Amino acid sequence: MNKYVVEFIGTFFLVFTIGNVVIEPGAGNLAPLAIGGVLMVMIYAGGHISGAHYNPAVTLAVYLRGKCDAKDVGPYIGAQIAAGAVAAGLVLFLKGAAQITAMELALPQAILAEVLFTFALAFVILNSATAKGTDGNSFYGLAIGFTVMAGAYAVGGVSGGVFNPAVAVGISVMGLSSGANI
Repeated sequence: MNKYVVEFIGTFFLVFTIGNVVIEPGAGNLAPLAIGGVLMVMIYAGGHISGAHYNPAVTLAVYLRGKCDAKDVGPYIGAQIAAGAVAAGLVLFLKGAAQITAMELALPQAILAEVLFTFALAFVILNSATAKGTDGNSFYGLAIGFTVMAGAYAVGGVSGGVFNPAVAVGISVMGLSSGANI
């Protein structure tokens, strides 16, 4: 399967899950578990094909590590952003006339929360999925999914727990966040 299609599929299901568990009727306090879980299984499903970045920030980190060809960076990010927008549109279709209220963010705190957990996510990915010392491991999907889950629980109330520009596009399309927050 084409690696760009895999990036689209994985990012699509991440954003699709986020919208469906956050917009009422949603999963309430269990939403981060569903989000981390879908990310984990999509990583296991696509990691051997594309590297399973599903996040422009991850694509950049993996590129800087030298584990992603420069020719793939643009198409990966394009597929991820497109998937976020398409998934958001389908969530809105499924949820119908759900009442959606955009998050009100305290910008300095939200930016700090996003930077810290995006760093944590990239740190975990680079050290569990792309490092020589962990080559051939089978735990990276769980480690990455749980990092996102922990971040969503820890700072979701501060920043929305996005950690991903493709997700930011998706939640903006869904009306969960203002486009200005991207």
